[in-house]
Amino acid sequence: MPELSSSATNTVFVVDDDAGMLESTQWLLESVGLEVKAYSDGRQFLDEVNENRPDCVVLDIRMPGLGGLNVQEELQKRDIDVPIIFVSGHADVPIVVRAFKSGAFDFIEKPFNEQLLLDSIQQAMQTPSAAKNHTEVSQDAEELINTLTRRERDVFLPLAQGYTSREIAEQLGVSVKTIDLYRARVMKRLGADRLPDVTGIAIAAGLLKPEDLRAS
Repeated sequence: MPELSSSATNTVFVVDDDAGMLESTQWLLESVGLEVKAYSDGRQFLDEVNENRPDCVVLDIRMPGLGGLNVQEELQKRDIDVPIIFVSGHADVPIVVRAFKSGAFDFIEKPFNEQLLLDSIQQAMQTPSAAKNHTEVSQDAEELINTLTRRERDVFLPLAQGYTSREIAEQLGVSVKTIDLYRARVMKRLGADRLPDVTGIAIAAGLLKPEDLRAS
């Protein structure tokens, strides 16, 4: 596997309570030339992050004790600006919204494609600051949304809010089959494989706020 283009100081901290996932992620990243520090819980990671600042953090969302979102909040309280890539086997819209609104760099669902994770880490390490990342992500999201047709835009926003095809069909006065067709077209144009990806794009573009989400 080719090495990522990085300096010798590039360090990725991986935090995951699943021992197997932690070990396999560490092996993957080290195989492309990255220095990796692995932690099995959020508190252990926070105890060391002040002394050793990572270039990127791969952080599990759901862990016993201190979960990933709590770790993210604590980093912000300490004014530690580091790109966070969340990974989770339970990615639902409210969690994705909260993560992105709090400045997450990316959100990847388990089991993840190895190259997808490596690409995201590479991009994260090339981003000088969270503020710059936010601007670039917003621009990218707007460009993606601008590729949608008017009818696709009509489907895009309620889809990002978490409405089902049937509920969107009722809102727009068309058949469920028609919505399913447009839903597939929207996700293809946006390069989105999952609903949380669509939600993340809407949030990044400033078109969606947490209070706009469909109540679950």
